Amino acid sequence: MKLLCVSDQMDPLVYSDSIKQRFVDVDLILSAGDLPKDYLEFIAWTLNKPLLFVFGNDHIRESPCRKTSAHVDSKVRREEGLIIAGLGGCMKHNRGKNQFTDFQMYMKMLALLPSLFLNRVFHGRFLDVLLTHASPLGIHDKDNACYRGFKSFLWFMRVFKPRYLVHGHIHLYGASDVRTTKYFDTLVINAHSHCIIDTGQ
Repeated sequence: MKLLCVSDQMDPLVYSDSIKQRFVDVDLILSAGDLPKDYLEFIAWTLNKPLLFVFGNDHIRESPCRKTSAHVDSKVRREEGLIIAGLGGCMKHNRGKNQFTDFQMYMKMLALLPSLFLNRVFHGRFLDVLLTHASPLGIHDKDNACYRGFKSFLWFMRVFKPRYLVHGHIHLYGASDVRTTKYFDTLVINAHSHCIIDTGQ
């Protein structure tokens, strides 16, 4: 299964007439936030694939209206055989919307627990993908308050062992910037602009 992951920057390779040919084998679209709804609707409509998304700290009221699009913040959803949970927003750094302290992010995680434990019982695993906007603390994040990652995500990965944590928020500027990092059993992937994940399923 192939996942098209997008966040933060509209990519001309995606927003083009050749999107069908370039991403013909994509099964599912994941948006890690801060992209306008028209862009997400274009991707979902053109590829005719399900789109799951969380909000970042911008565009937080712009939801794609396509019926197969789903906002998964503080929710768990099964899609195309994958179990996906979402935690949107970034670290609190001013009075803007969709910002949280680490304690508040732990509280958001509580909403996921019943579904995660049911998945463990009935499917043998808690989840496959955690979709976030912010990154985990110390992984792909920055020293300033706006771009600092959540320590709570480290705990989540150690306990629930998702195969992937897909995040946005951190811009990549060159070939030397790190997009993927392994943390215990989880591959942490920065979806900035766009990337493809091949799950091998």
